[in-house]
Amino acid sequence: MTDRVLAIDGGNSKTAVLLVDADGKVLAQVRGPGAPPQTVGMKRGLDVFEGLAREAAAQAGLSPDEPIAAHTAAFLAGADLPREEEDLTRAISERGWSTTTFVGNDTFALLRAGTTSGVGVAVVCGAGINAVGVAHDGRTHRFPALGAISGDWGGGGQLGNDALWHAVRAEDGRGKPTELLPALLEHYGEKSILTVVEKIHFEEIALDPHALCPLVFEVAARGDAVALAQVDRLVEEIVLLSTVSMRKLDLLDEPVDVILGGGVLTNTGEVVVGPVREKVLEAAPLAQVRVVDVPPVVGAALAGLDFIGASPGAELRLRSAYDDHQPAAASPLDVAASG
Repeated sequence: MTDRVLAIDGGNSKTAVLLVDADGKVLAQVRGPGAPPQTVGMKRGLDVFEGLAREAAAQAGLSPDEPIAAHTAAFLAGADLPREEEDLTRAISERGWSTTTFVGNDTFALLRAGTTSGVGVAVVCGAGINAVGVAHDGRTHRFPALGAISGDWGGGGQLGNDALWHAVRAEDGRGKPTELLPALLEHYGEKSILTVVEKIHFEEIALDPHALCPLVFEVAARGDAVALAQVDRLVEEIVLLSTVSMRKLDLLDEPVDVILGGGVLTNTGEVVVGPVREKVLEAAPLAQVRVVDVPPVVGAALAGLDFIGASPGAELRLRSAYDDHQPAAASPLDVAASG
């Protein structure tokens, strides 16, 4: 069997799958809905992944009765704790897609996508927020990333929810005036934010905080103090995640890559990235802070190629050829990139 790698980047809002050969040639690429097993259930989540994997195999012209790949590299949102990674590895292995399987948190795929070695720090800010660090000697640092119970703040969901919170308090007098209020009223087509709250409460409309997230940046760009404070807090949180990871791994005084990814970061340009870069360099002057230039699923594939011992030329081929297979760029509303 040709040494193929099945790479899965399973985010909260979307799943990307790549099938590549040992030389780094893209055999197939498919995209589908997000299906984090911790959210939708193990069977349902893996059924979604399997459907996409089988679609990729069909695109590559493989027979339905042959293994899809020699190795599966699955990097998944929600695989935040070692126990979860072990459970997912076992469950995916039982599906029989490949001879060997590795499951890790999707932020590790971002780090590999942005580096040639997988060493450095990666921060993802999409639907949620998370960070990982890997030192040259193999030591890792990561956060539980379980939401408020593990001290997290940030991501598109957080920003959207907070925008509604500020708008409600601006209308009823508990909070400061903010242009977030008219922005949300226009978004929902209502004259009172209380009407919006009541409709959400009675499930007459859905609360989609990710759709509200871009409004925060639009209002902040007009100089609104409340929205600007949200953006400033997000910057501080990303800097904290980066610098804490570097400090834990003794990387603050070393040349180190800091890779930024996720829809909130990649779709806001220098509004967030610029201040993050400036503040990270104050703490780690030798750091190289940059936004990832290929999707994390490429990092998953590269990690898989590392596992099977592919030649360095395979990485070059995959990176150089990927533009021909890349899907359309994400819209400003597509803020979920796992985490």
